[in-house]
Amino acid sequence: MSALALVAVLAACAGSPLATSDAPSAPPAKTAPRIPDQVSNAAWETDMQRFAAEDAQSPPPRGGVVFTGSSSIRLWDTLAQDFPGVPVINRGFGGSELRDSTWYADRTIVRYAPRQILIYAGDNDLNSGRSPQQLRADFIAFVERVRRDLPKAEIAYISTKPSPSRAQLLPAQREANALVAAEAKRLGVDYIDVFTPMLDTAGQPNEALFIDDRLHMNAAGYDIWQRVITPYVK
Repeated sequence: MSALALVAVLAACAGSPLATSDAPSAPPAKTAPRIPDQVSNAAWETDMQRFAAEDAQSPPPRGGVVFTGSSSIRLWDTLAQDFPGVPVINRGFGGSELRDSTWYADRTIVRYAPRQILIYAGDNDLNSGRSPQQLRADFIAFVERVRRDLPKAEIAYISTKPSPSRAQLLPAQREANALVAAEAKRLGVDYIDVFTPMLDTAGQPNEALFIDDRLHMNAAGYDIWQRVITPYVK
């Protein structure tokens, strides 16, 4: 073999997979949540970082009661006062959907080892186009996710609320609430009906319970929630 041919063979071997098989492989890239399969909005990561900062400054007690879900929880400023003597932890975030709470359960629920989790989610889900059947499936997935790490924790699902700005969703809400209530019974989860007491005498969303956006509640709305939810808090 000529010297030139030998150089060519050596160069080919140097570039072959066998020549580099002992080199350390790069770590796999962290998988980002898929939109919309796993989460409805990747921006919730900002909320997760906010929770971590709050925990670092003032660590919540273990064995408490976590309230999580969408903005109706996030905006519940009087949560601690409404449940005196209960070590409540508010982990509501953005306009989240039920599947978001499932995806971020390790950072909003599991890390606190709570004795009970109360979740409000489903309103935004239906508004974004998810069906009552999808919401039922998302509810089952949430319960399974929580029980994987917290098999002894109690779970309570707060039904969707009837908002004046989303009155067109009432039929879908009624169907979804009924489907989730049936699954909750089967799974041993408390189902809390806030839908019915928030209707007016005509069976429509009670305008008096909402702020100007006709979506989020005022103090009167939260008073109903406090009264209805209190018997379920453990």
